[in-house]
Amino acid sequence: MSDALPLGSVIGILGGGQLGRMLSVAASRLGFRTHIYEPMENPPAAHVADRLTTASYDDTEALRAFAASVDVITYEFENIPTAALDLLEAARPIRPNRRALAISQDRISEKDFLTGLGLTTAPYSAVNGMDELQAALSRIGAPAILKTTRLGYDGKGQARLRGPEDAEAALAAMAGAPAVLEGFVTFSHEVSVIAARGLDGSVACFDPGENVHRDGILHSTTIPARLSPAQRSDAVLLAARILNALDYVGVMGVELFVTRQGLLVNEIAPRVHNSGHWTQNGCAIDQFEQHIRAVAGWPLGDGSRHSDVVMENLIGDDILRVPEIARERNAALHLYGKSEARPGRKMGHVNRVQVPAAGK
Repeated sequence: MSDALPLGSVIGILGGGQLGRMLSVAASRLGFRTHIYEPMENPPAAHVADRLTTASYDDTEALRAFAASVDVITYEFENIPTAALDLLEAARPIRPNRRALAISQDRISEKDFLTGLGLTTAPYSAVNGMDELQAALSRIGAPAILKTTRLGYDGKGQARLRGPEDAEAALAAMAGAPAVLEGFVTFSHEVSVIAARGLDGSVACFDPGENVHRDGILHSTTIPARLSPAQRSDAVLLAARILNALDYVGVMGVELFVTRQGLLVNEIAPRVHNSGHWTQNGCAIDQFEQHIRAVAGWPLGDGSRHSDVVMENLIGDDILRVPEIARERNAALHLYGKSEARPGRKMGHVNRVQVPAAGK
């Protein structure tokens, strides 16, 4: 552990949402302190972090002071302005690295990178106007989905096309932003692999989980996923190939479609991931500790699963079910400390540990 951060070091986290909150908790368990940088006041991560800077990403003075106060920088979301990263990286290492961030920020760059590794994605084509959209529809066919190349998440920045007659409305929904048309894929289900790579190049993957979405937002992840032994092995090896190609350090979420033709990569997320929350109660080392270990230069932990788990997101008014869930046996609640429940807002999650009946 010659490159490892000493105990008491400060890990800077860009973003103060629930992922930053859970990263801060994991860091504190390992003897580190955290400093959150977040433009919004009173973010969830501030409740458990050692320090908070409330400033915009174009506040160069605040960024410099933040960088000077930490030993390494990581992030909980992808859409960080390039100018801010340039300034921060001049002062402190950023893990995962800038290349992973740049690729994941743009859907075209991401798919070009994945296909360049010999991996399979849904058919896609860049769209910057009606002529390109019509040409893409002719080549890819419909139904299809038009997405902004940047800044879309949880179903935002997307429009479905049932046929060419939907082209005009779909393009208008992009509001002039560069877009990508993706063909629909026939798949049985979606799975995701939460994978980690250490500073020394070692790789550790958690068991793939099976995801169910509602209204474009992850609803649940079930462990273990329905996969054959060969598919399970392929999923883990595929994730490792992506991490190594990026010289990645940290945890990454890799979403995959299970098809008759094999596994297709849907998208990658260079951070801890919603579909990995099950690890908090299914493994001795969860995804958050694994990420902190990686960015701090520690050895990766053993991410093997000791229990089956069903993770359910608590969205919006689901938070009203907390008293009822709290009475359930083997249900572990993880609430994010958000004061206002809004439609589509992630308020927390529950991990239901699947304990075998006595005698089985």
